[in-house]
Amino acid sequence: MAIITFLIIGWILNLFKFEQLFIQAFKELFGKDMTKATYYFSFLCVGVFGEIVLFFQGAYYEYFLHR
Repeated sequence: MAIITFLIIGWILNLFKFEQLFIQAFKELFGKDMTKATYYFSFLCVGVFGEIVLFFQGAYYEYFLHR
């Protein structure tokens, strides 16, 4: 669920032109060009990391155990 949540957050922020700010900041900090695909991929990676943290905390075990 965290993966979808972060992709939706990335899409909503894109509506407010956050994507341009993010790409420009990335270019200034690291000297590398970034595309929209990389922008969404970064949100995907944060979501995957969140899912892994939830998995190791046992959130999914409790969710599926109670069903």
